[in-house]
Amino acid sequence: MAKGLKENVVLEQCLDYLHAKQIFAWRNNTGAVKVGKRFIRFGYVGSSDIIGITKDGWFLAVECKREKGGVLSEPQKVFLEEINRNGGVAICVHSVLDLIKGLADNDVG
Repeated sequence: MAKGLKENVVLEQCLDYLHAKQIFAWRNNTGAVKVGKRFIRFGYVGSSDIIGITKDGWFLAVECKREKGGVLSEPQKVFLEEINRNGGVAICVHSVLDLIKGLADNDVG
């Protein structure tokens, strides 16, 4: 079964769309790197791929997944829930069309 667009393509399309709409947003990197015998972690575990601020001043978090079959990890679910619970806009998307719909559903444009 085809997996559709890869996550990095979805992410780039979403960033391009947000920038075209003049929504201040950026790629949020998280992960770990091995230095010698140690792993050094960076970023907040579960934080979204794209972080930004809407034109109305709301915190924006967009988690990008591949077009078909991409699944949220438990820390990613918790992060999105916390953003929404605290009045921000948090969306999981599998395409730029999901982003457009999610922004419209939250009156962000």
